[in-house]
Amino acid sequence: MTTMRVLLLILTSILVLSSGLIARNSGKEAKPNFLFLLVDDLGWADLACYGSTFHETPHLDRLAREGVRFTDAYTAASICSPTRASLMTGKHPVRVNITDWIPGSSGKGRKLRTPLDDHHLALEEVTIAEALREGGYSTFYTGKWHLGGAQFSPDKQGFEQYYDPHENPSKGSPGSGTTTGRKHGTIDLTRETKKFITERRNAPFLAFLSYYDIHTPIIPENKYHAHYRDKAAQLGPSPIAIREHDGRSRPRQDNAALATMVQSVDDSVGALVTHLASQGILENTYIFFFSDNGGLATKQGVGPGCNLPLRASKGWLYEGGIRVPLIVRMPNRRSAGLQLSTPVLSTDIYPTLLSLAGLPLRPEQHMDGQSFVGLMNGTGRDSAPRKLYWHYPHYHGSMWTPGAAIRKGDWKLIQFYHFDKLELYDLRKDLGESTDLSAAHPEVTQTLLAELLKWQEKLGASIPVVREVK
Repeated sequence: MTTMRVLLLILTSILVLSSGLIARNSGKEAKPNFLFLLVDDLGWADLACYGSTFHETPHLDRLAREGVRFTDAYTAASICSPTRASLMTGKHPVRVNITDWIPGSSGKGRKLRTPLDDHHLALEEVTIAEALREGGYSTFYTGKWHLGGAQFSPDKQGFEQYYDPHENPSKGSPGSGTTTGRKHGTIDLTRETKKFITERRNAPFLAFLSYYDIHTPIIPENKYHAHYRDKAAQLGPSPIAIREHDGRSRPRQDNAALATMVQSVDDSVGALVTHLASQGILENTYIFFFSDNGGLATKQGVGPGCNLPLRASKGWLYEGGIRVPLIVRMPNRRSAGLQLSTPVLSTDIYPTLLSLAGLPLRPEQHMDGQSFVGLMNGTGRDSAPRKLYWHYPHYHGSMWTPGAAIRKGDWKLIQFYHFDKLELYDLRKDLGESTDLSAAHPEVTQTLLAELLKWQEKLGASIPVVREVK
């Protein structure tokens, strides 16, 4: 080795060490990236890591092993548009007047006259994308939006890049546009997300991928269909459907076509994690995996999915409609394998992302959200039981009728406006909400009802009224 080469090696080493010392002494670290994956109509029990024995989700199971898995994660609504509004704003859907899916059900001819709500997210709201962008982040959105048409699309709400493969992306289900692969366009959405990550790997970013899967129409992924058909056949004849008021729920997971859609999402997650690693930024990226509501299991006939052991489905305020999977993989596998049972809500995502980004919180905006960074880091949150509220004053195709709900600790109260009745459940002892305890615990019932009514009054929630008989 020549003297010159030795000198160059020494000089290079000095420069590298100096750079490291400067970086450490500056007290500044690179801001983390965020990859947020939102699945449409994915139920709490749809992943193997959440108990499914029919669906196969190896990539998501690995994500759960390497991350934090929440057992009591909730959406702020049992249907898509309100939940999506809560994610973007950190506010309860009541506050932004989006309490039904857009454009919603008219309820014409039904017993109750239901409130009118907005068909778009107001541009005046400061979305999580706008807050992160002000903090130096690049922002990208692809897939289902469902918070208004072209003038209210993601690129008008803080996302500097927006891609959707469908001709009419304002619709809740896929449009008629030509896409690569299936109509839901998961291949396209994954490809464009990878492209954005590659382009912005040297700067902090929020990449928000909102799948159309596993929403209806149920379209099988051909390469997996035979496997799941055989798997379903081995289960034998399906049990009798479960009655749910005027609807029926699928009694087990045995829908081969739906299972292929779940695995398609799993494939996408695996491809994205691999891509982050190939770009050298996996260990500086937080990966969030969430659903917009429970799985569709209950209909007048029967739904395509099954949420057991939870009751009912999308549209309902039983646990099957609002409790969903939430997995967060932290950089360098911090808190890997941690399982958290503390309830969290979709409104909490906004302040959590700000906290992780090292940006100031905006309590005037995300007023219904609480950061759960402390939970993931093991430092905890306030010990006082948190009250969670839901307000769905509309009719829904799942056979849900207008109502509201509150959870406080292990107690949960559901108010049915249509039937003029209350139901009370102890979730710790009765996760499936099979035994109504309202008559056995009248004092708990009335206390929770009073708190629910007080909350509704505070937020100005619209209550359905009985139609006048002409």
